[in-house]
Amino acid sequence: MTFVARPPEADLEPTPEEEPPITNDGFFPDIDPRDIRAAQRVPSSITAARLRAAILGAMMTARIDLAAFASAAQAGGHSSLADMPAATLDGFSVLDLAYNRAIGLYTKAELIERHRDFDLTSAGASQASELEGSIGELRRDAQHALRDLKGVNRTTVDLI
Repeated sequence: MTFVARPPEADLEPTPEEEPPITNDGFFPDIDPRDIRAAQRVPSSITAARLRAAILGAMMTARIDLAAFASAAQAGGHSSLADMPAATLDGFSVLDLAYNRAIGLYTKAELIERHRDFDLTSAGASQASELEGSIGELRRDAQHALRDLKGVNRTTVDLI
């Protein structure tokens, strides 16, 4: 017996359409949109096509930042990120975790930034302006994940 009331079927979030994994360049791991959707709490109102486009944008952004890292790793004899020696957390390489985290965060930032209609009501515009700060925080956290992957400091401080 349960005392927790279930919401009406009409209020339950529908199952998203088919979302096949996105093939990466061979060095970095493929990305499963379902994992991004779950980890970043992307609602099913975001279509599979829109999510896929945001993930591809995130992968391109990360690739630019990680180009020298990937080249150096490949020159060092590592054919993929998974081949690189790394500590593990929960059975996963911290390098893979950092990469997937960066992709998820960049994806979420783009979705928040781009998922606004031109016909927002005043309440919708207010909510959109409240999300402005979170976009910057998501991009910052994605940069931190990429720096963690590269093994460089997150912050550089110089005295003037």
